[in-house]
Amino acid sequence: MPTKHFWLIVAGLLCGSTLIGPAHSADGAKAEAGKPVKITRFFTGPDGLTHAEEMEVKFAAGGGVFDLLSNSGAQIRRTPPGRENGYHTASRRQYVITLSGHAELVLSGGQTIQVGPGSIELAEDLTGKGHITRTVGNEDRVAILIPVTGK
Repeated sequence: MPTKHFWLIVAGLLCGSTLIGPAHSADGAKAEAGKPVKITRFFTGPDGLTHAEEMEVKFAAGGGVFDLLSNSGAQIRRTPPGRENGYHTASRRQYVITLSGHAELVLSGGQTIQVGPGSIELAEDLTGKGHITRTVGNEDRVAILIPVTGK
């Protein structure tokens, strides 16, 4: 799929999830205006365990564009409530953006990260013990996975 078409589809999906979300009211839109955009990066540390760090996306004053790492071959994944994927490593470096539903990620050190609509993770724990992914709540989790092909 040509890159231009890919990004149009991604933009449409992300915009669509924003429009149907609970923050789409006059008051919600105002509250969201200056909200920071964050990416949770999880990675394998020198101890062989999965760790996490939160990175804030830096935009120019008044808005702007933040370039993601080079990527190709995005997928959309749906998982039902109650599904648990036991300890596993990421199959590849990838962004995981939750469009709807909720999950929790249990890192190999025991830390639990809650994710929901609008959450962005950068999965880089390609070796070691890995993490657990559980779909929680009462609805399917729909996420877009964007493989990272460069630095």
